[in-house]
Amino acid sequence: MPTRTKQASARPASSSRTKSKTPVPVEATKRASKTVSAHVEHAKPVGAAAAAENRSRLLEDVEAGGQGKYVYCIVRSDTPLQFGRIGIGAKPTEVRSINYKDIAAVVSDTPLQVYDATRENVLAHESVNEAVMKSHTVIPMSFATVFKTREDILELLRSAYDAFHDVLTKMEDKLEFGLKVLWETPEIVRQIETEEEDIRRLKTELSSQKGSTYFARVQYDRLVTAALEARSDRYVRGIMDELRDVSVASRWNKPIGDKMILNAAFLVSRDKESVFDTKVKEIGARHSKLNFRYTGPWPPYNFVNIRLKLERAKDA
Repeated sequence: MPTRTKQASARPASSSRTKSKTPVPVEATKRASKTVSAHVEHAKPVGAAAAAENRSRLLEDVEAGGQGKYVYCIVRSDTPLQFGRIGIGAKPTEVRSINYKDIAAVVSDTPLQVYDATRENVLAHESVNEAVMKSHTVIPMSFATVFKTREDILELLRSAYDAFHDVLTKMEDKLEFGLKVLWETPEIVRQIETEEEDIRRLKTELSSQKGSTYFARVQYDRLVTAALEARSDRYVRGIMDELRDVSVASRWNKPIGDKMILNAAFLVSRDKESVFDTKVKEIGARHSKLNFRYTGPWPPYNFVNIRLKLERAKDA
């Protein structure tokens, strides 16, 4: 039976880290995924997660030395927040908020530097977001988003206030869960050979035939490939149909490798987490030949798209 886990993953924050629940199937049914987008025009961050042309500018600032502000996420709060010394860096720094009206950026002090996406750095970034999301709805920022000053962050919050406020309202009390479903192809092929008469007949012919078997092999491979695709589609659509009733939205990501048939993210209301969890376990228990990797909860990485258009500060 699938169980949820949270495994460490060194991926950028734009995807999602893994906290595995149970393995299930793959493919995309035609359910619309809901991604909330916000385009911020007038922010002045100096982050490695920014567009490529800004990286050289950050390197110039790094050479000049100095301190900046690492931004993890945006939350709704009209009072200052403190989360302890859990910030990114060799020596964990104090994580706190910079507030504007009823929203806030969750930040820590950092040297102005380009953060490499190492396992340690990415996990530090994600650990802060996980700590914050225990008590707040978060808009996760990309890994390695660094601003030069507190004033730059306040400018971001002022200029993007309406966008952030709208996204926070739409994401209020919602969590993301990931579900990857894999199978062992040879095992599924053996099952197909047992169940599909045409394929079983060709398999028998190939085993007993002497001389050239080229054309029979080509036909066999074609039928097996079609049967695998049909079975994968059937598994995935069935699973997604069941999970649709207990989630707010879903998003399909490209499967990774030959074994994966499903790579999906689900947006789930916080008060429905146990219902979603139970449903995934029920589905997993019915599909013993599938390997379910069920992860979460995460910030809604797959359902929020914040694009910052970076501008160099006048005094930079």
